[in-house]
Amino acid sequence: MLEARLQTQQRSSQNGRETSLWSSGFGMKLEAVTPFLGKYRPFVGRCCQTCTPKSWESLFHRSIMDLGFCNVILVKEENTRFRGWLVRRLCYFLWSLEQHIPPCQDAPQKIVESAGVQNVIPGRAPGGAGAGQVPSHVKRDIQRILGHMQAPPRPVLIRLFSWALLRILNCFFLNVQLHKGQMKMVHKAAQAGSPLVLLSTHKSLLDGILLPFVLLSQGLGVLRVAWDPRTCSPILRALLKKLGGLFLPPEASLSLDSSEGVLARAVVHAAVEQLLVSGQPLLIFLEEPPGAQGPRLSALGQTWLGLVVQVVQVGVVPDAMLVPVAISYDLVPDAPRDTYHASAPLGLWTGALAVLRSLRGWGCSRRACVRVHLAQPFSLHEYIINARSCWGSRQTLEQLLQPIVLGQCTVVPDTEKEQEWTPVTGPLLALKEEDQLLVRRLSRHVLNASTASSAVMSTAIMATLLLFKHQKGVCLSQLLGEFSWLTEETLLRGFDVGFSGQLQCLVQHALSLLRPHVALLRVQQGDLLVVLRPGPGLTHLAHLSSELLPAFLSEAVGACAVRALLAGRVPPEGPWELQGIELLSQNQLYHQILLLMHLLPQDLLLLQPCQSSYCYCQEVLDRLIQCGLLVAEETPGSRPACDTGRQRLSAKLLWKPSGDFTDSDSDDFEEAEGRSASSPAALTSSSSSAACSARCSRLLRRLPPSSTRASCQTLSRATQSSCSGS
Repeated sequence: MLEARLQTQQRSSQNGRETSLWSSGFGMKLEAVTPFLGKYRPFVGRCCQTCTPKSWESLFHRSIMDLGFCNVILVKEENTRFRGWLVRRLCYFLWSLEQHIPPCQDAPQKIVESAGVQNVIPGRAPGGAGAGQVPSHVKRDIQRILGHMQAPPRPVLIRLFSWALLRILNCFFLNVQLHKGQMKMVHKAAQAGSPLVLLSTHKSLLDGILLPFVLLSQGLGVLRVAWDPRTCSPILRALLKKLGGLFLPPEASLSLDSSEGVLARAVVHAAVEQLLVSGQPLLIFLEEPPGAQGPRLSALGQTWLGLVVQVVQVGVVPDAMLVPVAISYDLVPDAPRDTYHASAPLGLWTGALAVLRSLRGWGCSRRACVRVHLAQPFSLHEYIINARSCWGSRQTLEQLLQPIVLGQCTVVPDTEKEQEWTPVTGPLLALKEEDQLLVRRLSRHVLNASTASSAVMSTAIMATLLLFKHQKGVCLSQLLGEFSWLTEETLLRGFDVGFSGQLQCLVQHALSLLRPHVALLRVQQGDLLVVLRPGPGLTHLAHLSSELLPAFLSEAVGACAVRALLAGRVPPEGPWELQGIELLSQNQLYHQILLLMHLLPQDLLLLQPCQSSYCYCQEVLDRLIQCGLLVAEETPGSRPACDTGRQRLSAKLLWKPSGDFTDSDSDDFEEAEGRSASSPAALTSSSSSAACSARCSRLLRRLPPSSTRASCQTLSRATQSSCSGS
């Protein structure tokens, strides 16, 4: 009992010491972290110039870099028309009353009179009613399907829900940031007259509630959200439908020869047509719900996108503007995170009780930040025309791999052909094979843009450093420097970060959010020791660190290719440390990268369908050379690959420089041989100096002789000193 009491006192004293450390701060003054390199922050989310060149030029806001961010949930007295003491206490309620909600009238009669539904009615009631009349039982079936799919939005309920959500969001989050320049682009696209279709990633069940609130506050009206019926209970579905939610009826997933399925699909098509004709914005989630196992692309999201594509192709709506959307969280609230991992659908009262428990458990120090990203809109009609014009002869994955499996061919399959592994989205689409291919390619295109525009939050960087680099603990002074280093590496790769400010405050904010999984201990030197707590919290840190995967995915694929090439040269029982120079052929690296591209899912690699696979291989190789994992070397005895000296023309010349082709008797050009790459760990100092000296001497022989002799000598001394130092 005495030992147990002593351990309890030690544990309580240790917990009290940690609490004092958390509450007192770190007591350090360090430099600020800016979310940009140079003068401007990196602009992300630009649409594809190959597939949508007109949208790339016309729908871009020129002064987007000069506009800052706005906090959507920061509502004050200035956001209302009134002033006074009472207004400051009722500003949330007055703000919700002043929001403009356009009339959203769902026309059931127009849906019944649509051409698709009228073509299905004779099969449901052969010889029942006269021309132009709908039998009563068919009308009841149509109303039942529409009632399961949607409901007219209630403005009073939307205003009341916006007021309550505004108060809850202020308790959960420090801010919900939105870039004003991105919002300007969306407003410009909405003024063109085409309906807006927002295609978003799916990080939390809160996304479907937060995004409509953000866009309603920015004057885009009521956002219709395509929800997954598997994640909501019937009571919650009824509430969401009155707030603008859309649900697919269960009859739509029946077989193509089923009469109920045919009628349900016709009603859904007609409802989407009326939705786009009325100009109401539509939100579709292209990813599976959080915690779901399987492919990243959602079959349900592709189904809704296929419906939009069909409406545009038929010509009911001349065009639709697609807007890639992404949301970045510092930390998803505990209530939604616990509920979406459960197999049962989320209920109304279960969700409300979970939110109340989270509000009671969360303190002010654990409030997180949210960033909403709206990428550049682009025209769906323009994408369809350009995408179809770029298609050539295509083969299925089975046709490409069958000769290799049977041993008839040993060449890597042509990755420029069609190799889609994504499953068909179901009988709801009932599209041709080319249209299904178009929907899958468009989904990958938008998912790439959404992921590229998503900002990396401070908790993701902190979780990556603690989980993969300092599992046994790290001093706070070292962690501060590495946090700044990883932030710069992320920015150098063209990805944005969702934070800025003093380095001390950023690290303290990230550690406070990760407090249940991290312990702070004071050491004798006056520094703090950051240690991970063992337990299931490591899985949560791994989930947070996955947000950095898109930024370093090219290096990861290239490192796997290099390791695969070196695996055959290193003995299985021997160490992996290289003892000498290991030369890797560029063609061999291309071969390994292409094999990895076949092995990994396409939506994980985030490859644009219009991008060549060999261009991606070259990009991976350039990343490895840029980050220092490989060093480019010329083949001994061959001319350097970067040598552009004028030589005699050879018979194998396949191109000529523009200009006068008559004067061709003075120069010649010989094509350089292939290059190889070597690991930097394999290069010794002597071999590196010899190689650098040889390159420098070849370079100096080609420089001008007399006019720049002094600069050449200076360059020679500088290069020789750098080579000897390396």
